[in-house]
Amino acid sequence: MSISLPAEFSELQPFADAWARATEYERAAQRRSSTPVQLQSFYTAAVKHLPQILERVDRHPLNAIQGEDVHLFHIALSLAEVAPHVEFYDCDPKVPFAFREDRMLGYHSGVAD
Repeated sequence: MSISLPAEFSELQPFADAWARATEYERAAQRRSSTPVQLQSFYTAAVKHLPQILERVDRHPLNAIQGEDVHLFHIALSLAEVAPHVEFYDCDPKVPFAFREDRMLGYHSGVAD
């Protein structure tokens, strides 16, 4: 997979293949398989670009984000997936005291992830 981001987001390019995931299930699976260092590295890089990412993707209707902008949108969604684990769980990729997350499958428009 080779996902490209707009040039002004080149700092995020090393994270694109891992974190520009289209579905919640893929984003959660990436989080669960990441190390605490990987979560912190992605979070640190992505959080400072979030205002610019949201400004850029907000130019489009939600269902019409395309090209490199859709990859940025997926990066923002991955940040939302990772942020609680960095901010509340000390970079633990799992949810403490919870059931096995991989038991829960996302279901979108009648199709399982």
